[in-house]
Amino acid sequence: MRVRKGVILAAGHGTRMLPLTKAQPKEMLPLVDKPVIHYVVEEAVASGIEQIVMVTSGGKRAVEDYFDRALVLERALEEKGEHERLAEVRAVSEMADMVFVRQKEQKGIGHAVLTAQSVIGDEPFVLFFPDDIIVADPPATRQLIDVYERHGGSVLAVQRVPHEEIVHYGSMAAEPIEENVFRVLSLVEKPRPEEAPSDLATVGRYVLTPDVFPALKRTKPGVGGEIQITDGLALLLEEKPIFACLFRGTRYDTGRPLGLLQASIELALQRPELAPQLKDYLRSLDLSDRQPQTED
Repeated sequence: MRVRKGVILAAGHGTRMLPLTKAQPKEMLPLVDKPVIHYVVEEAVASGIEQIVMVTSGGKRAVEDYFDRALVLERALEEKGEHERLAEVRAVSEMADMVFVRQKEQKGIGHAVLTAQSVIGDEPFVLFFPDDIIVADPPATRQLIDVYERHGGSVLAVQRVPHEEIVHYGSMAAEPIEENVFRVLSLVEKPRPEEAPSDLATVGRYVLTPDVFPALKRTKPGVGGEIQITDGLALLLEEKPIFACLFRGTRYDTGRPLGLLQASIELALQRPELAPQLKDYLRSLDLSDRQPQTED
């Protein structure tokens, strides 16, 4: 069955970016001149996704408003004759067919995925973590869908991470079946480095078959007392094959201050109207080691 639906998880508290995210959804943090979540929707649409289910929670109204029509703003732009900006504003609300569902309690990623089941139904879908911005051609999502179409079964995006970093990710034992594609043998959520089965870490893109829903319903709370998607996939693996795709591209974790800064610079350097001045500014910086100033 063709993959035409996506689920974007936008219900988290964004604690890694506090205090900024105390009053601002982390998905709406600016990345050059668009919010982070805009880039994820663009990737989904560029990969052939037609309907997007956005899982939100309390305090995330700004996310819903961003993808809605802004009639007062549109009218003001039209009256001023700012037709180019008007087209940009309208285009946001027309990017894809959007459905919003609420995760009323923070019970983990697996629980968040279950809240989308009524909209997804009995179809495969792509799961997106909006913290992960992936710059790739073709898009990382399209690469995963291609693997799904060749092999069937769920497909997880993976990248190799330093040994000491694996504690922050889901990890797996896997055997290669073609270039950059693996068959998953086992999965574990956030293992200690000495217990990790490999340096292959799951990151924020998954193509999932609807078989994942009954597996998640059987999943008991794991790390942090939450229903972990990795634990649910480990149960699914007992019944169905799961594959992993070592995607080609660059990933930025915009849920961390440094990742957001890196992504902002890299994406701005790809913009012809911004790149020349930004390059000049970066060249002008004094990057020599300097001690922070202290008061006497």
